[in-house]
Amino acid sequence: MPELLQTFRFHVTLTPSAPGTKVPGICVDGGFAECSGLVLEADVREYLEGGRNDGVIRRVGRVKLSPLVLKRGMLAGGSGEVNNELWHWLTSMVSGALPVARYDGEIRVDDPSGNQPLARWIFERGLPLKVAGPTLNAKTGEIAVEELQIAHQGLRLGLTP
Repeated sequence: MPELLQTFRFHVTLTPSAPGTKVPGICVDGGFAECSGLVLEADVREYLEGGRNDGVIRRVGRVKLSPLVLKRGMLAGGSGEVNNELWHWLTSMVSGALPVARYDGEIRVDDPSGNQPLARWIFERGLPLKVAGPTLNAKTGEIAVEELQIAHQGLRLGLTP
């Protein structure tokens, strides 16, 4: 009997879309607590045909891509400062820095031992859509969680080695 995938052991990797460009690398491999938006939605168009009263003709339209939503705990570097690479990605785009940094990415679900990938989703040419800082509440003692939304130009289920 096939085994169900457990979703708690996953890694996210971002790499520059165009190899050899001067786009800075973002070091976030495995730094996320939650990932959603692995969605492809087909736009089906309906056509009414004269004389056909028992149904409609359906044709395939464009595919709608949902933005990826990645949530992570705030990461502090060795010097104690917060890792701000994701914020820099969005703010450099907003400030008009050229070329616009685009990143490809991979979301990989591993087996319980963490040694073998069981599933991979690959997205292409991602742009930061939104970066949100944590909700700060002194009463709860929760971990500070940042949110990153990435608009992309393609999503596919990759082959696992």
